[in-house]
Amino acid sequence: MTEVARPRLFIKVTRDSVPQVRERYPFLYLEYGRLEVDGSSVKWVDSEGRVIPLPITTLMSLLLGPGTSVTHEAIKVIASANCGISWVGEDSLIYYASGTTPTSDSRNMRSQMTLSASPKKSLEVARWMFKKRFPKEDLTEKTLKQMMGMEGNRVRQRYQEMANQYQVSWDGRRYKPGDFGGSNTTNRILTASNAALYGITCSVVHALGFSPHIGFIHSGSPLPFIYDLADLYKEDVCIDLAFRLTKRMTGFYDRVVLADEFRRRAIEYNLVEKIADDVLKVLEFDS
Repeated sequence: MTEVARPRLFIKVTRDSVPQVRERYPFLYLEYGRLEVDGSSVKWVDSEGRVIPLPITTLMSLLLGPGTSVTHEAIKVIASANCGISWVGEDSLIYYASGTTPTSDSRNMRSQMTLSASPKKSLEVARWMFKKRFPKEDLTEKTLKQMMGMEGNRVRQRYQEMANQYQVSWDGRRYKPGDFGGSNTTNRILTASNAALYGITCSVVHALGFSPHIGFIHSGSPLPFIYDLADLYKEDVCIDLAFRLTKRMTGFYDRVVLADEFRRRAIEYNLVEKIADDVLKVLEFDS
């Protein structure tokens, strides 16, 4: 007797049927489990066999931690819903890589490349981003190197101000790749929250049809545009959080507390909406 395979029901996902970037939940972090497709939806099977349906169309990004696997079919459905996927490391959420979601056309990326290829226009874009951090400064005649120097001094000063405010010991930003545990609590929180911020930012950039590889301030790194943008939000999303949690953790790093607090901070700050608005403004696009 020949068994007749039952047809599977799939509902085609189109860009008109999913929420806009600004309306999405920032991210969902997953570890030790498997992403699969069940019917027309994506499900998460955790290490204890529990099955959890995931609202993929309302998520901006999935951050996949250690012990995760994903089926080919799940990737197809996730990509069609324009939900980004980033692979991150254990404990520190160190950012490793990001999957590129499909975009409707390459218009935005072409315009981004045009701006980047013009030294004059590229510098104007960089000035726009620095102006958000130096609203009272006249940056008209400043070179990129000068503005980067100003930003470096501002961030170092901000670190010290936060350390004084929360009464936390601070001797500078320290991070050695591959030795996350060798850093102090504040630096570990900064590294972890920065990595999560990169993952979310990368998903927004991909979803809007831009490239993370074409930057205006940073260069010589894998994701210069992501680092350009992330610097706009680190002070509000990561730096204050790091010093506040250091005091709360009393010297004992707790990644569960960090994940919960970072998620809350990202939502309260409307992080996804801010990134989307800034990307469109800085590259001279209307929403």
